[in-house]
Order: sequence, then C-alpha cells, then structure tokens
Amino acid sequence: MSQRTCLSVILAAGEGTRMKSAVPKVLHAIAGLPMVAHVVKAAEAAGATGLALVIGHGADEMRKAAQKFAPKAETFVQEKRLGTAHAVLAAREAISKDYDDVLVMFGDTPLIDAQALAAARQKLAAGAAVAVIGFRPPSPTGYGRLIEKDGHLVAVREEKDCSDEEKKIGFCNAGMMAVAGKHALRLLDKVGNDNAKGEFYLTDIVEIAGAEGLDVVATEASFESALGINNRAELAEAEAIWQARRRREAMLSGVTLIAPETVYFSHDTEIGTDTIVEPNVWFGPGVRIASGAKIHAFSHIEGATIASNCDVGPFARLRPGADLRNKAKVGNFCEVKQATIEEGAKVNHLTYIGDARVGAAANIGAGTITCNYDGYSKFFTDIGEGAFVGSNSSLVAPVSIGKGGYIASGSVITESVPDDALAFGRARQKTIPGKGKELRERFASAAAARKKAAE
Repeated sequence: MSQRTCLSVILAAGEGTRMKSAVPKVLHAIAGLPMVAHVVKAAEAAGATGLALVIGHGADEMRKAAQKFAPKAETFVQEKRLGTAHAVLAAREAISKDYDDVLVMFGDTPLIDAQALAAARQKLAAGAAVAVIGFRPPSPTGYGRLIEKDGHLVAVREEKDCSDEEKKIGFCNAGMMAVAGKHALRLLDKVGNDNAKGEFYLTDIVEIAGAEGLDVVATEASFESALGINNRAELAEAEAIWQARRRREAMLSGVTLIAPETVYFSHDTEIGTDTIVEPNVWFGPGVRIASGAKIHAFSHIEGATIASNCDVGPFARLRPGADLRNKAKVGNFCEVKQATIEEGAKVNHLTYIGDARVGAAANIGAGTITCNYDGYSKFFTDIGEGAFVGSNSSLVAPVSIGKGGYIASGSVITESVPDDALAFGRARQKTIPGKGKELRERFASAAAARKKAAE
C-alpha cells in the first residue's frame, strides 16, 4: 500500500454555531493545535500524499491558519451548505487527479486514529470500492447504523429510518470513509437530494456502489477516535482524552509523572527519559526536554529547551527562547525569556532574566532583574562564566558582566564590568541617630490631624 497515492478531503466548512464563537469551529484547539490540524496529522500519518481542505465559514481565517499546519494543502470553498456529498464535490478538482485512494474526513474529529484510516485504505488496496469507518458508542441512540450482510456493507441507515430490529445494531457510522479514486467522482455525482432536507448525503454512495456490484465494506475505529466536537463541553472532553493518551505515552517511554492528571502537554512536547515532572506543570507549544531533568510543581513552560539534568521550579516560568544547558538551575518564582542559562549556572529565586546569557557556573542572586526593555527596544545582557550577581541587583541593558565578575547586592549596574572586577552601584548608607523616632511622631501627628479634619 505504500506505493498507493492518497488524497485526504477534510470537510471544515461548518459554522459551528454551538461553539458560540467568532472563531471557526475547527480552529478551536486541542493541546495547543487547531482540531483540524490534528486531523491533517492523522491523514498524513495514514499515508495521505495530497490534502484538500473544504472550507466555508471564516474562509480567509481558515486559509491563513492552514498556511501554518498544512502549507501544501489545496483549499476549496463550499459556497452553499447542501450536504456532505456536496461538500466533498467542492474539491472536485483535487479528486479528479487520479489518486488511488480518497479519504473523506471531518475537521471536527481531532482524536481520529491514523491506524483506523490506514485500515480503511487497506480495504481499498484489497479491492473494495468503498470502506466506511464505523464505531461502537456506549449507546447507539442518535447515530446512523451500519447495515451489514455477509461481510459487506449494504446501507448506512439514519436512526429515524431504522426498523426496530436495525435500531438494536450497535455498529454506527463515524462519517469518515475511504473511496477508490477511480470510482469516487462517478459515485459522488450519482448522489441525489430526494430527501426531506433536500441535501446530498455522502452515505448514499454505499447503496449506489452496491447497486453497481462494487464491494463495500466497513472498518472499525474506537469510540474515542470517532468523537466529533460540537460545543465547548465536548472540546474539553476531547482535550481530556488527548491528554490522558499523551500522559500514558510519556510514562511508558520512561518519564515519571507524579500526579499525571495534573500535567498538561502540548501537541509537540518532547520529553526525555528519566525526567521527573511534579504536579501541576503546564507545557505550552515548543518545549523540548532532554533526559534526567526535574520539573518541579506549578511550573509554566513554553517555547523552551531544557537540557539533561536541569532543575526547574517550583513556580518557574520559562517563556519562548529560554535555553537551559546541562545542569542549569532555574528556581522558584523565576522567569526566563529569550535567554541562555549555560551549564551549571543558577538562577535560584525571585528573578527575571530576559534577552540575556548567563555564563556557565554563574550565580544570580534573589530578586535580580535584567532591565532589557526601554519601552521601545530590547537590549542584551551578557553575564560571564563564574560571575556572581548579588541579590536585588538591576542590570540595565545593554551591559556585560565579565568572567568571574562580582556584583554587590542591591546594585544598579549601568556600565559593563571587566573580568574578575567587583562593582557597586548603590548609594552609600547614612545613619542619623534618633531620626526614626522623630519621623514616626511627625507622621502620627499628621495622620491624627487628617482624621480630625475628616470628622
């Protein structure tokens, strides 16, 4: 089958009114990725060599989004919503390109398993003209039933049209199917709209193909894989399923999740073996973690690279561009953005490091910040290997601290510091005996006067 070509037609034109959103339904995200992009990934994993997105509501927004997750996809607009077969035919130009297989999928089924799609394609490779993907929900009520006879699919029957006996069937229509490319357009063009809604139903090709003597079969996907998303409650349910799958995958690959149900991954999170993740950690898009790292509780990480044996958190925030090298430490209530923390360097607590380099084995004291933004532009701070920055220091960029440099606590550093130099950037302390008592008495008297005036 590896040599067979395959077009995936993904129907994504629905308005999704039940989402109650200005955003097209299929662009709502699961694990930080639009649900239609999950469908695209499944199609590609199943061997799709061409992609056709049928769009409608929010067409311009859909095209813009598709450039990110499916840059090679062709887009086709369904001007009027006249049924699923009509939607597929919006991609007539793509379907006519003599693909061996045509997969018809829906943009609101983000959990679809690539293996289920590949199984349907296998049926086409074995000679079937149509392979409909079915599933077995806990209750079939409301779903179309797959009517089989002698191992062949003879009809897809809507529940309202089912006999009492057919309503007992638990094998239901998931909506997705694979059609042999050489038959696809002919079968689709034969679909009529002689029904109560006056729509062209994709499922009609089952009986049309059967009437031509073509082989029509059903394959089975899991209930979870076939779930369609219609509202935000179902979106949350799908997110929970996706997260549960990913957590299990991570743990089986050698990652320790102490409280798995509290850890949230993004679609592209990479995490190495022997990494330990404590409770309530959130991984946004673009996170790569090597082996042996420890991510402490309540950390928020996005767009960051974390090398082996690093220690992060608790309550740490790593923003895009954070790059932690081997054995680096970013502790509690620290924020790192667009900065490299080199091997063995420590940013222990209550610190902001942005647009900077912290050299190997350097130590950044509590409350230190890099002042990287002047309201208009960003500037770089370079902290050399083995430097020591005392607590509560402000490093006003652009500035550099040389190798082995030492910054006294409470300093505001506005000029670069040479290697091994000691820098003070604070006012000299002055102590006035008795002045504290005098100030207290003056402030108390003023407060009493204000209170009396207010009465």
